[in-house]
Amino acid sequence: MLYNILLILQLIVSLGIIALVLMQHGKGADAGAAFGGGASGSVFGSRGSGNFMSRTTAILATIFFVNSLLLAWIVAHPEGAAPSVVESVTSAPAVESGAVPADVPVPAGTTAPADASDVPAAPKQ
Repeated sequence: MLYNILLILQLIVSLGIIALVLMQHGKGADAGAAFGGGASGSVFGSRGSGNFMSRTTAILATIFFVNSLLLAWIVAHPEGAAPSVVESVTSAPAVESGAVPADVPVPAGTTAPADASDVPAAPKQ
């Protein structure tokens, strides 16, 4: 549930960053505005849009970065999973050294030995 909310937030923030970057003027646009480019008649004034948009872009970039870390943390630490591969292997039940595994095939007409002492020795050649 939390993962889905953070993923939707990530998409919205990334689209916001894309829109803000595309709306901003480049550094070379200032020279054209000095000769009557019409920037002084904009909603934010002649200098206000650059500060507003650059600050908003920086805030959205910070949110994007923190949200990416949170999503990575959630994916790396799912609930109910073993903490690590090493801990899951070391917590497995130990097998007796002389026990014959149950999935070893037994020849027809014989029964599986109860323990390793019942196994006949291999013939000497």
